[in-house]
Amino acid sequence: MALRVALVGRPNVGKSTLFNRLCGKPLAIVHDEPGVTRDWKEAPARLSDLNFIAIDTAGLEDVAGRPSSDPIAAGMRAQTEAALARADLILFVIDGKEGVTATDRTLAKWLRKQGRPLILAANKCESRTDLSDAYALGLGTPLPISAAHGDGLADLYQQLRPHVDAHAEDGEDPEAGDKPIRLALVGRPNAGKSTLFNALIGEDRAMVSPIAGTTRDTVSEDWTHEGQAFRLVDTAGLRKKSKVDKGVEKLAVDESLRIIRLAEIVILVCDATMALEQQDLTIADLVLREGRALIIALNKWDLVKSPAAVLKELNAQLEETLSQAAGITVIPISALKGRKLDSLMQGVRDVYRRWDTRVTTGQLNRWLEAMLEAHTPPLVKGRRVKIRYMTQRKGRPPTFVLFCGTHAEPPDSYIRYLQNGLRERFDLPGVPIRIEIKKGRNPYAEGDGKKE
Repeated sequence: MALRVALVGRPNVGKSTLFNRLCGKPLAIVHDEPGVTRDWKEAPARLSDLNFIAIDTAGLEDVAGRPSSDPIAAGMRAQTEAALARADLILFVIDGKEGVTATDRTLAKWLRKQGRPLILAANKCESRTDLSDAYALGLGTPLPISAAHGDGLADLYQQLRPHVDAHAEDGEDPEAGDKPIRLALVGRPNAGKSTLFNALIGEDRAMVSPIAGTTRDTVSEDWTHEGQAFRLVDTAGLRKKSKVDKGVEKLAVDESLRIIRLAEIVILVCDATMALEQQDLTIADLVLREGRALIIALNKWDLVKSPAAVLKELNAQLEETLSQAAGITVIPISALKGRKLDSLMQGVRDVYRRWDTRVTTGQLNRWLEAMLEAHTPPLVKGRRVKIRYMTQRKGRPPTFVLFCGTHAEPPDSYIRYLQNGLRERFDLPGVPIRIEIKKGRNPYAEGDGKKE
C-alpha cells in the first residue's frame, strides 16, 4: 500500500486546507469555525511525482487519552488515535502566524511517543515569519508553508521523498481488482447512519453520538463483503432546507448531496420509531431523480412495538409517494445490535443487479408490441401517436430510447404506462427507469429538402 501521511495539529491550523491541496480537490470541509473536522478521512494525494495517502484528522485541543466530559471532544480524540494507528508518517501542522502555543508543545510531546517519523510544518507563512520558537518542539527544522497559496510545498516534497521511496521498496501494491461499488448512507440526523457504517465495516470508524449533527464531513472506507468490494461513505444528516444553518452545516449538506450524485447505490437510513416524514421522502425522490439505486433501511427496528402494522403502512406510503420507482426494497434492521445486516447487503446486491440490467433490442420490441396492442397510444392533436420501436441506450440506471413518428410525443401518462410495464416484465422494482423520446425527421420541415 502507499505511504500513509497523517495531518495532525490543533484546530484551525489549516490541516483540511493542506489536505485538499495535496489531494488536488476540495474533499474536506474548510471553515473558520474550529472543530469542523471530527472524523478522520483519507484520500490519494500527489506532490509532484510523489504518490501517497493523506489522512485528515480532527483538531486536538489536548492529548488523546485524557478523560473529557465533552463526548464530541472525546470522540474526536479517539478518531485521531485510530488514524495515527494506520499512519506511516505524521505531518504535525502548527500555525506559523500565531506561533507555538502550549497545546502545540503538549501535542508535540505526545506525538514523539507514537513511534512514527515526524515532519513539522508551520502553515500560514505567506510572508516571512520568525519560526525560532518552533525549534523548541524538538521535531527538527520547521517547514514554512502556505496551504492556501501552495507556498513551501517544494520543501515538503524534499522531506517526504525519502519516506515515500523507502516505503515503495517494501513491495509493490497488489494488482487492482474490480472497481468497488460506491455505496452511500444518507438520511435525517440521528437516524443511525454512523452506527450502521461502523457495524458494517466492523470497527468504530465514524464517530457516534446522541447529539444530532455529530457527523459533518463525509467518512469513507474501502470494505469487502462476501468477496465484493465496496466504497462505503457515511454522510451528514439532511434536514429541511429551511432549517439548515448557514456556514458549516450548509457545507456539510452540500457535500452529502455531492456524494449522492457520485454514488451508485444509496441506502436511505430511517428511524423506524418515528413516522416516515416528508424529509425522508424528499431525500428518496432526490436519489431517484439522480438515477441512483435506492434501498431503505428501517433502523432501530428492535424498538418498534407493532412491526407488521408499521411495515404495512410504510410500504403503502412509498407506493403512493414514490411511484416512479415502485417496489423499493425496504429492510428492517438494528445497526446497534447488528441485526439483519446480511439481509441489507443482500438487498444491496439485488438492487445493484437490477440497476445494471441490460435488455436486448429483440426482447424489448417483442414486449413493446404486446404493450401497444394492449393499450393503443392516445390521440394527440387529433392524430394517433406512432411508436416505431425501442432500444436500450445504457444501464445504471436502465435508460431506453423510444423512437416515434414525426407528429407528436406520447403524453406523460403513456410513458408511465411503459415504465411500469418495463418494471414488471424485466424485474426492475425499486429502480429508476428513464425513457427518452426520439422523433423521426419530418422531410417537409424547413431545411430538410424534398421527400425522397
